[in-house]
Amino acid sequence: MTKEKYAALVKKRSRNSRSLLDCAKAFVIGGAICTIGQGIFVLYDYLGLAEDTAKMLTSVTLIFIGVLLTALHRYERLAKHGGAGTLVPITGFANAMSSPAIEFKAEGLITGLAAKMFVIAGPVLVYGTTAAVLYGVIYWIATGAGR
Repeated sequence: MTKEKYAALVKKRSRNSRSLLDCAKAFVIGGAICTIGQGIFVLYDYLGLAEDTAKMLTSVTLIFIGVLLTALHRYERLAKHGGAGTLVPITGFANAMSSPAIEFKAEGLITGLAAKMFVIAGPVLVYGTTAAVLYGVIYWIATGAGR
């Protein structure tokens, strides 16, 4: 198959993007996830927890909800409609970590669950950490913190 034929086939089979609608859905669903997170924080604050503890428990709760929805095969349904709106909050990271682990659990604890957990999130962690270190060094040099 030539490149031209392949490109024509891809164009024929691909659905047209509805950018405005997709952006609106991502905004609404991502905003809803963040609003739920804020509600959880307010609940923990109302229960009298210290602010730092409430923030930490909010993150843990959102991660738990993300993993639970992934295990119940509900997160991918949400992501189908919400697109990037489901990737940005911490629940998206929980989904990215747990989805491959759940999918490959039959291969065993080491070669399946543990190894596959970082298939998607591994590069994000590596490049995110590298970027943070580089940014920190640049900031340190620019502000003269080393003097």
